[in-house]
Amino acid sequence: MKSYVLWSSAALLLAVTGCSNGTTTTTDHKPASTSVSATSNTTSGATIQITDFSKRTLSFQKAPQHIVALSNGDLDIIYALGGTAVGRPNSNEPSVVPAAENVQQIGSTHEVDLEKITMLKPDVVLGNYPMNEKDIPAIEGVGSQLLLTGANSVQDIQSQITLFGQLLQKQAQAAKLNQQIDQQVAKLQQETASASKPKVLLVYGAPATYMAALPNSLGGNILEAAGGSNIAADFPGLQNFPQYAQLNTERILQANPDYIFIMTHGNTEEVKAAFIKEMQENAAWNGIRAVQNNQVEVLPSDLFGTNPGTRVTKALDLMHQKLYPAK
Repeated sequence: MKSYVLWSSAALLLAVTGCSNGTTTTTDHKPASTSVSATSNTTSGATIQITDFSKRTLSFQKAPQHIVALSNGDLDIIYALGGTAVGRPNSNEPSVVPAAENVQQIGSTHEVDLEKITMLKPDVVLGNYPMNEKDIPAIEGVGSQLLLTGANSVQDIQSQITLFGQLLQKQAQAAKLNQQIDQQVAKLQQETASASKPKVLLVYGAPATYMAALPNSLGGNILEAAGGSNIAADFPGLQNFPQYAQLNTERILQANPDYIFIMTHGNTEEVKAAFIKEMQENAAWNGIRAVQNNQVEVLPSDLFGTNPGTRVTKALDLMHQKLYPAK
């Protein structure tokens, strides 16, 4: 029996780090602390001080008006707080934030378009920790500041909301958004407290390149918060990407998951077809309950292929509905 599903694409690992899918912060990272030295930005000389996820302290004389977001999760949070952006991530699809549809596209966390950012003259660029640490000198060189965050959990998203609320001086709105997330998580926990939790293999990948998402990834955290049991919980994490593990066929067969969910950035149908083809090449997969019951599905990329920002409540709802379908 083939013990491992073989794959080796480093490109996917880079994609994981760049799209704020919860794979960019280290496992021992604590949510960013935030502080504000003045609560009013109308007072002369008032300064907003914020500590980002890289432990750097950034200072602003007032709430930034010209904001560039390198990820859709950051973009979503800024608009949910009542702010706007002058630059958003590249996308071939409509913006995840309809109000930002006509905003200038400026690259992404993978590849920052410094020329376009320079022309926009932003007060702050919202980037990914640690992937965009290397871009700090370049961003500062064009007269802006680079604020770094990331998300490996629902709590990390809430820390982002709190931090951006401080940045925009929208603390009340941030608290309200976080309260809504807290209520959603508490509701799902109450509903599934005494339930027999469905067993799930959560896969992150692209054709020929797949990894198991662990509980310390954003997708894995959403899965458990929605009432699922991650069969890869005790799989050893990859050295450079500890939120993900190699797919071990023997252990997957032993766990016999009820569902196999796939997260991806790419064409969902292509990814699903490629994954099914790979399973078919190893007859052992046919014995898995999820395969027998045709419960192999690609999750929406805007909610699970990247950090969904405040729309994490929708991701939680969708995951819960798939785990506990109406009878």
